[in-house]
Amino acid sequence: MSKQDSRNDLSRRERQIMDALYTLGKATAADVREGISDPPSYTAVRTLLTILEEKGHITHQAEGPRYVYETVIPRDQVAKSAIQGVVKTFFEGSVERVVATLLDSEDSKLTNEELDRLSELIEQAKREGR
Repeated sequence: MSKQDSRNDLSRRERQIMDALYTLGKATAADVREGISDPPSYTAVRTLLTILEEKGHITHQAEGPRYVYETVIPRDQVAKSAIQGVVKTFFEGSVERVVATLLDSEDSKLTNEELDRLSELIEQAKREGR
């Protein structure tokens, strides 16, 4: 598995830790543990932080006796990569199918204002030739 593949392959706990770090900005293992609902043990959090660092998601700085962790990749870049993976894996690369699925979902309760903004984005994409 390439380093890029390992970056996109996160366990549920790893995603929880990444979410906590994105929310906190910089944090110690104890801070991260406090930022997770139903957290694993402190030792497990430290182990997962090490794994995330090996995968290239986070880095740390030593501040006295403790490590302070932060994310390497901006959240929006990770989100974009995740969405691209979903589009490729589940929708054969079709953005149209993704949007149609989202609009057809019972969980999708878009306001008229949100629909207008989406229409504007579509019109902008047409003008830009995307």
